[in-house]
Amino acid sequence: MYGTTPVLDLPRFEVAQGERWLVLGLSGSGKTTLLHILGGLLRPTQGTVVVADQDLGALREDALDRFRGRHIGIVFQENHLLPTLTVEQNLLLAPYLAGLPQDRARVREVLRHLDLEDRAGAFPDELSTGQRQRVGIARAVMNRPRLLLADEPTSSLDDVRSARVLDLLFREAEAIGATLIVTTHDRRVQERFERRIELAPPVSA
Repeated sequence: MYGTTPVLDLPRFEVAQGERWLVLGLSGSGKTTLLHILGGLLRPTQGTVVVADQDLGALREDALDRFRGRHIGIVFQENHLLPTLTVEQNLLLAPYLAGLPQDRARVREVLRHLDLEDRAGAFPDELSTGQRQRVGIARAVMNRPRLLLADEPTSSLDDVRSARVLDLLFREAEAIGATLIVTTHDRRVQERFERRIELAPPVSA
């Protein structure tokens, strides 16, 4: 449940550290809601969410923000890059907001992994769509999170770019030892995941 609307009813969802999971479902099935609950962006009406041995429901909002910044990376459908900041500055926001030291060496490392090292000084509107998407992934992995979440990262891409984005997510998750959970209605990617669940739209009363 979320609010007064039966958006999502998931009795149990347990994921081991380092696993890769695909969450499938049609629009309205609760995929994004599940991702936002796992990421601490929404609080469920009922139940408990535990990430890295921490009950998210036990944290106050400010503590939850810090925990999420340090332990959870989220790749959103929209990249939400700040247009007045360079790529490097956008990435440095991740440790800053999490109360961690500014680490330009980590920025260079992440950008190098994603073939963006030469774009550190560029502004978002100077990047291609694919480059902005990779910057979104870079920002999500900046703080070496325990949990990496990606919301519909391939649904608007052709087959080649879809495979490339999944390759990047897999590689970055493996590099930092993160659990990876991808939500999508894109069935082209099913064979890339050994573990998956499928959500059904809630039944109206």
